[in-house]
Amino acid sequence: MLGTDGPPAPRPRQRQRRARAVTAARAGAVACVLAAGGGAIAGCDQAASASPAIQVGTASIPQPTVDGTTDAYVIILNKGTADRLVSARTSDGGRVAFRGPVRGESGAMRTVPDIRIPAATTVRLVPDGFHLLITGARPMHGNTSITLTLVFARAGSISVQAQITNPQSGGSSYFRY
Repeated sequence: MLGTDGPPAPRPRQRQRRARAVTAARAGAVACVLAAGGGAIAGCDQAASASPAIQVGTASIPQPTVDGTTDAYVIILNKGTADRLVSARTSDGGRVAFRGPVRGESGAMRTVPDIRIPAATTVRLVPDGFHLLITGARPMHGNTSITLTLVFARAGSISVQAQITNPQSGGSSYFRY
């Protein structure tokens, strides 16, 4: 009997259209799953193998001979593209300025707005080159440490423990990376 067994059987063209629609829907769903899963896998792989482009090695601060005024020396390793050190601060307060040598004048220093960190290099902030000048900080005593926070234009903020050294008592800076 006609109509007692359910809806009438679809015609061949309707069957083809339905089959194409189901196939397209399945293909779309598979593509979405692969794209989402592939992106997650790619992201996980990158996060696990990526290391920061800028790394800070040791930092040393000679114990101030004048209260609140001293220099700071740091080793900075740049494994990425060029960057700039644009500001710095200490956990002992005060103000941090950047100092650099004056060309053609031995031993003369000037204040500079930032310190260039070329691509794929190690930059050493040292007494006779670019370095940090700390003024107005709380008293610093030998054989202790403070936190220096360096702010880079691209890499952002990086903190490092800086050892306060006392050259008069035999303690000296300890540069290593």
